Amino acid sequence: MASANKTQEFKPFIPADKILPEFTFVSILLGILLAVVFGAANAYLGLKVGMTISASIPAAVISMGLIRGLFKKESILENNMVQTIGSAGESLAAGAIFTLPALYIWMKEWNMGSPDLLSITAIALCGGLLGVLFMVPLRKALIVKEHGVLPYPEGTACAEVLLAGEEGGEKAKITFTGLGIGALYKFIADGFKLFPSEIETAIPGYKGAAIGADVLPALLGVGFIIGPKISAYMLGGAVLGWFAFIPLIANIGDMGNIVMYPASVPINELGYWGIWNYYIRYVGAGAVAFGGVFSLIKSLPLIIQTFRDAMKDYSGGAGGNANIRTDHDMPMKLVLIGSLVIVLAMMMLPIIPVGFGGALLIAIFGFFFATVSSRIVGLVGSSSNPVSGMTIATLIITAIIFKASGNDGHVGMIATLTVGAIICIIAAMAGDTSQDLKTGFLVGATPYKQQYGEIIGAIAAALAIGGVLTLLNEAWGFGSTELPAPQATLMRLVIEGVMGGNLPWALVFTGVGVGITVELLGLPVLPIAIGLYLPIHLSTPIMVGGIVRGILDKKLEKSSEETHSIKEKIECGILYASGLIAGEGLVGILLALFAVFGVNLAEKLNIHLGQIGALIFFAGLTFSLMKYSLFKKSSSKKL
Repeated sequence: MASANKTQEFKPFIPADKILPEFTFVSILLGILLAVVFGAANAYLGLKVGMTISASIPAAVISMGLIRGLFKKESILENNMVQTIGSAGESLAAGAIFTLPALYIWMKEWNMGSPDLLSITAIALCGGLLGVLFMVPLRKALIVKEHGVLPYPEGTACAEVLLAGEEGGEKAKITFTGLGIGALYKFIADGFKLFPSEIETAIPGYKGAAIGADVLPALLGVGFIIGPKISAYMLGGAVLGWFAFIPLIANIGDMGNIVMYPASVPINELGYWGIWNYYIRYVGAGAVAFGGVFSLIKSLPLIIQTFRDAMKDYSGGAGGNANIRTDHDMPMKLVLIGSLVIVLAMMMLPIIPVGFGGALLIAIFGFFFATVSSRIVGLVGSSSNPVSGMTIATLIITAIIFKASGNDGHVGMIATLTVGAIICIIAAMAGDTSQDLKTGFLVGATPYKQQYGEIIGAIAAALAIGGVLTLLNEAWGFGSTELPAPQATLMRLVIEGVMGGNLPWALVFTGVGVGITVELLGLPVLPIAIGLYLPIHLSTPIMVGGIVRGILDKKLEKSSEETHSIKEKIECGILYASGLIAGEGLVGILLALFAVFGVNLAEKLNIHLGQIGALIFFAGLTFSLMKYSLFKKSSSKKL
């Protein structure tokens, strides 16, 4: 009752009776461009480090800068449309790269070439469109009726940035500066190879132990965005792997000519990278799987309540009052017909290898997890959304059903992965759509226009993601040190374990034991598990970015007078860090093109500064982040 009263009292920034430019050619074109850019950048980042960044705020800031700077006009609703379309690309990319690279790895192992580009595009498109359509009927139940109850942290933060649009020009400049510096740094490091982007050293006197760092802009930016706590959890997991488990196994290997599955050579011949590859990855996979599934289990009461509430409101959830601009959703008939057509297409089209049963599972699990995802991100934010847990649960159930029905082997494994990939994309897209609709609800956007914008962003990103994945795979290969593809490798292990029973279960259950221990200590399992699963080289530079953010967070805790100034510095730092990530991601795609076509820039320069040079450059990059955050001069305007 209280939330209903709050809804009636709430007045958006742009009143329902006021009409402003919104779904314009400029906003659609700019949104599509940012959907592809942030989708490609997030694909590269997610394949490298196992996490993605939200594109909503950077897209909104870039939009405010460009629409005002180039087109000399202002409309908060146009800017909101740009971030709506742009963030859809990032969400679709996240769902795709957490699953589909496993298909590339399998087909290479099975000597079947590469996945068909059209098939990858169709899978991404089905997941993206269903994620949007399944969320549409939930808008009134979750965004409108639960206003004041569900905070939707990212959606609310993006609305605040849009409402502070008078500072858009300066903030857009910071984002573009970060993008340029990130791109230039990546080009010098991995294009001209002036210095190594990966440095490491063994720990003297401690056999098997080593420490290293990938001194790259994206990792530094990620650390600043996720903050010191999550960065420290990741590093803690890495320290457990590289300072405890690897030395332990290395020293056991010295006791004799010990060969331990899945390696086929003695442990004492492997070195720390070999031990990490053959053993620690499986321990980490067990911990990540436990963290994902356990987070889903902990959310069960919330999931059941959400689904029950959504079902009550489902019949009247879409359509809205067409006479009130801010209450006008996509027609329910279009949502139902669109969903039905996509499910039928999945049943019949051979390029989407799921069959009748798989399409039925997608329809059931898809709507269920779209509901769950939309509610959970409203409560705890997108970063705590257990998408991996939902996907793992889907894969296990689907693999069991397919195997029991005789649909196993290569065909069954590909079908299972495809079902999981589409579900993963649906959950990611539904969460993003709900955040964007919350932003629109606060600023006074037209819901049905935003929903069409989400569909445009999903289509644009789906058309691009297949090419991006194929390009990155041909350049470096998924599962390599350049692109570990952590979540996709985990999904592959889950399917292989259920279908073939050939996993080193002792190592996997060791990881589960680590996860249980961490949970009992009251610590978050997933960031620690991801740190254990990935090389320490990724966690150390992330920690550097986290420390810079931590200094500002500490100042914010202690100071009551300079709260506005410190918050502004944090916001500027996040925008600069987002630029660093996007810049590196885009140059990473460019360098992948060079690798495919055999272009070698390093030969032309032929200067190598070594690891000391790498440390100096990374120190300079860290100082640039501090310049735009810690040392940033505050403006006199308040947000």
